[in-house]
Amino acid sequence: MHDFCFTIPYGLLLVCGGVIGYLKRGSTASLGGGVGAGLLLVLAGYLSLQAFHKRKNSYFALILETAVAAILSFIMGQRYMQTRKIMPAGVVAGISVVMTVFYIYKLATGGNHIPPKTE
Repeated sequence: MHDFCFTIPYGLLLVCGGVIGYLKRGSTASLGGGVGAGLLLVLAGYLSLQAFHKRKNSYFALILETAVAAILSFIMGQRYMQTRKIMPAGVVAGISVVMTVFYIYKLATGGNHIPPKTE
């Protein structure tokens, strides 16, 4: 499975969560963190998709995805440990840990596997 197949929906989920957090609670931290991290992930997913169309790997995008997911895992994991609230800290931390493991796997196995060109 290619990283952009999960990264773009993951990023959009974070953007939506940030907007919802702002609308429901007026939380500018949710807006800034969710939208900021989400847009970085959507951008990285887009770069990876464009590289895939050119039959290349974008290691820059993969490293950016890994860094954002790892930072979110740490920050939201800490917030969950402090508050014990499943929503949103526990959910975001859990998804981010899974995504971090996936990105590390992709880095370890050489990125997106480009199928041989058929003529």
